[in-house]
Amino acid sequence: MTGRTWWLAAACALASSGAWSTGAGAADDELARKFGAREQIGQISLSPDGRHYAAVIATKGRAARVVVGNLDDDKPVRPVLSSSGSPDRVDRCDWATDTRLVCSVFVINGKGRDAIPFTRMLTLNADGSDMKLLTAHTSTNALQIMQSGGQVIDWLGESGAGALLMTRQFVPEEQVGTYLAQSKQGLGVERVDPVSLRRTLVEVPNPIAREYITDGHGTIRVAGFRAQDNSGYDRDRIDYRYRKPGAHAWEPLSRVTGDAQTSSGFDPYAVDRDLNVAYGFDVSNGRNALFKVALDGSLKRELVYARPDVDIDGLVRIGRQHRVVGVSFATDKRQTDFFDPALKRLSASLSKAIPGLPLVSFIDASGDENRLLLFAGSDVDPGRYMVFDKKTRHLDALLVARPDLGDVKLSPVRAISYPAGDGTSIPAYLTLPVGGTGKGLPAIVMPHGGPGARDEWGFDWLAQFFAAKGYAVIQPNFRGSTGYGEAWFQKNGFQSWRTAIGDVNDAGRWLTKQGIAAPGKLAIVGWSYGGYAALQSAVLDPDLFKAIIAVAPVTDLNTLREEHRNVTDYNLVDAFIGKGAHVREGSPAQNAARIKAPVLLFHGDQDINVGVGESRLMAARLRSAGGHVDYVEFKGLDHQLEDDDARTQLLGRSDAFLRQAMGL
Repeated sequence: MTGRTWWLAAACALASSGAWSTGAGAADDELARKFGAREQIGQISLSPDGRHYAAVIATKGRAARVVVGNLDDDKPVRPVLSSSGSPDRVDRCDWATDTRLVCSVFVINGKGRDAIPFTRMLTLNADGSDMKLLTAHTSTNALQIMQSGGQVIDWLGESGAGALLMTRQFVPEEQVGTYLAQSKQGLGVERVDPVSLRRTLVEVPNPIAREYITDGHGTIRVAGFRAQDNSGYDRDRIDYRYRKPGAHAWEPLSRVTGDAQTSSGFDPYAVDRDLNVAYGFDVSNGRNALFKVALDGSLKRELVYARPDVDIDGLVRIGRQHRVVGVSFATDKRQTDFFDPALKRLSASLSKAIPGLPLVSFIDASGDENRLLLFAGSDVDPGRYMVFDKKTRHLDALLVARPDLGDVKLSPVRAISYPAGDGTSIPAYLTLPVGGTGKGLPAIVMPHGGPGARDEWGFDWLAQFFAAKGYAVIQPNFRGSTGYGEAWFQKNGFQSWRTAIGDVNDAGRWLTKQGIAAPGKLAIVGWSYGGYAALQSAVLDPDLFKAIIAVAPVTDLNTLREEHRNVTDYNLVDAFIGKGAHVREGSPAQNAARIKAPVLLFHGDQDINVGVGESRLMAARLRSAGGHVDYVEFKGLDHQLEDDDARTQLLGRSDAFLRQAMGL
């Protein structure tokens, strides 16, 4: 960090190799630069008195700075903290009081399989002075690495005038030769003063504790415990327990089995002190729904919200107590249904006030909730942040998400569906270049990551870049996507890869049949699981696509499994991937000889989601099979490639690669 560097910064460089040339100067493309620029606002928050905001602002390259602005005057914003992005990255800054900030810093140490992520919490005054490490110090005698720097779970007070509740990962210390060694182990909770750093233990650490949920008013009511087997791997279940009001003993609440993408059982997210209930998600009629469970000893369970067509996947909360005010879900577009009558009316009024920006969400609020910070966007507007004052009824613009795109005309996104080979109707989004007939175009199928995810209507910088370059883009929510219930998810996009990839390929066939894609001008582009799908699509049908671009792709399922061998979630990943013939048949690197189209690969060498070795393996297998492959490796970057220059390089080279491969 500028002026206070705690970690050595790694040099930023790019390295590429391969036989398929994309052409020099591709990264100089002006549209690539504009779309490659990261979103300006990484995160933003409102002070308890509603007078100031703090925002994490992307700056040149991979760097960022935190700025504080005054909402009541025109004084210039004040930069208070900065990070280089190599390796430190400020993720967010929130307000502990009207004058004190708490910021989270993310760091990756090492590369490849040795890459280890860390978080640390800082606290500083809103003018940048008196910066301190809020995360508890660890001794040189510590027997384990403290990766987590803690998380604020309760801000303790409507005005923000006081301490906060913060989780702490307690690490035992070597006890030989000393009586002062730390013997506690596991996740606990402390009350911490962000100015004096005075710490008071509130919840004794537990070795199997994974989560604590408060009532928003300083009382811990729910905790999640995940045991480990004799090898130190996490078991496939979390047991949630709760406390009755005023009690200290834990009582059984629910058991959630499986992983985050295929779990079952009541999964609590929030506690309402006044209603004395826990809100959480569980499956109802094959789809995710919101329930509430009484915490009075009866465990009375009530269905709060469900839909017959899609999963309920978001809990809408607001204010410093994070009170539950509604739910969120995505049909063709993301929607919010408010339980709070006042917010329901306000949301309807705001929709009328900004009709061209239908994607409206509340980001933060002042302590009294008289000032609300909100985001509004659409498919053709990357979005902007605004402040609404309930007393004056004024809605004031604050910051735009992507100022570099201010003079670029973006393409409307249309929700469509197409038939899969077995007749199933697959939902998707179609983006066509502005103007023209929408026929006879170079076209791209762009499967999403995950696989436990889905695409939604709105601004997508990748799809919009290619549309601006004249390509038609289809984004299929293939079977294996989340959001549409258990039956749609199937076994997941790896174990059910033939269905998932079949749906992806059928999107390309539909583009051709509709005359949208010109003959011989069809490509596929994907990131993460989408990159896997892009490569595996050619294994299933080698003649369908004329070019393949895969960013940070999974390429070998056994390699992905082994990447987690020394991580506690190994058993969960092992079960998710499964065993059987699909592991070899569903791994692009094991079937590289079937891939005929030229391939362009991108990967960051600090990727902790999908190891960089997967792209290196794929490139080597393709070359051995005589295929055309170009591989670009970004040094010091992780899975998201959070770097303006790297993303500009990615876009420029991708466009040049596609044009050469398809003869444009």
